[in-house]
Amino acid sequence: MDGRYELIAPCHFGLEAVLKREILDLGYEISQVEDGKVTFFGDEAAIARANIFLRTTERVLLKVGKIKAETFEELFEKTKALPWEEFIPVNGKFWVAKANSVKSKLFSPSDIQSIMKKAIVERLKQVYHVEWFEEDGPEYPIRVAFMKDQATIGIDTSGVSLHKRGYRRLTSKAPITETLAAALLMLTPWNRERILVDPFCGSGTFPIEAALMAANIAPGMNRTFLAEDWKNLVPRKHWYYAHDEAESMVIRNLSTDIQGYDLDGQMVKAARENARSAGVENLIHFQARDVKDLRHSKKYGFIVTNPPYGERLEERKNLPEIYTNLGKSFAGLDSWSLYVITAFTETEKYIGRKADRNRKIYNGMMKTYFYQFLGPKPPKVKRQQEGKE
Repeated sequence: MDGRYELIAPCHFGLEAVLKREILDLGYEISQVEDGKVTFFGDEAAIARANIFLRTTERVLLKVGKIKAETFEELFEKTKALPWEEFIPVNGKFWVAKANSVKSKLFSPSDIQSIMKKAIVERLKQVYHVEWFEEDGPEYPIRVAFMKDQATIGIDTSGVSLHKRGYRRLTSKAPITETLAAALLMLTPWNRERILVDPFCGSGTFPIEAALMAANIAPGMNRTFLAEDWKNLVPRKHWYYAHDEAESMVIRNLSTDIQGYDLDGQMVKAARENARSAGVENLIHFQARDVKDLRHSKKYGFIVTNPPYGERLEERKNLPEIYTNLGKSFAGLDSWSLYVITAFTETEKYIGRKADRNRKIYNGMMKTYFYQFLGPKPPKVKRQQEGKE
């Protein structure tokens, strides 16, 4: 290949614009934005840099092709026609790891996976002139997504999903993913100079992701990726360069005001341990504290939180009280802004005011809402004009 690839970055439905901005900031050209994914152009180095730097994608796929298939015979022939030898070496271990189908005639994931694997084997047998593949080399998991009979096919460069940064040792019962937390933080005007509080911090995802952003720590610095073993496609030097780039961008000796509260003392201990694992424990203050005790002397702060929303039956009866207490504490912070991700549809009623903005976001298969209650902007600091007394 000529070193110019199309890469596919999946994300939560409703957050494509955030991911697009991240990719543009890395310096890559956008090919297409669709529901739940952004496709972009990049070279060999982009595979390493996208995996290490992108905060809001679930994985990075190397696009092999896009085909239309309405029958299994058509799927077999068109899959076989793709240039698999440009991606998978003779000793590569390859399989169709994931297939999903929406509004398409072919809808059985297991059948799609089986037929595509056979087609790829047939193609590579002809190209490599072998009858049997040892498959004892690097792994090349293939993923296919059907939408209205159009199949987008890619090879997963990441391996374990990118929301697994490598720092979360302990979790709360219903944790928000790291990629979703990062994307929601990016939808707010918060920056490292401003206060951030999560009064339902659980295992600490919002405060930790905020601290990583504040210190400019790339999310993939402390983990490995499948494509690190793809010497046929991504020379090792690109991973070293990307790591060196990430290391050089970290802000040292930083002072922040990021806080995480939770009523459950065990969760607070877990959050501290996760922050320590992420290398940001000195940037966050965790405390066992009830939301109704939320107070702060500083102005123009941010509450960004994922309160309970009744996914478990026993929680539902407590929701009015929880959201009422959150609303009362927020009302006492008159210059602050509140951002709440929840599936609880009566959030505004119990917070006590209408949200200034509301964004629908799919957290997996669950429809949630990102309620945004905006406070006033802080006054701009006027700089003295040069030469003026």
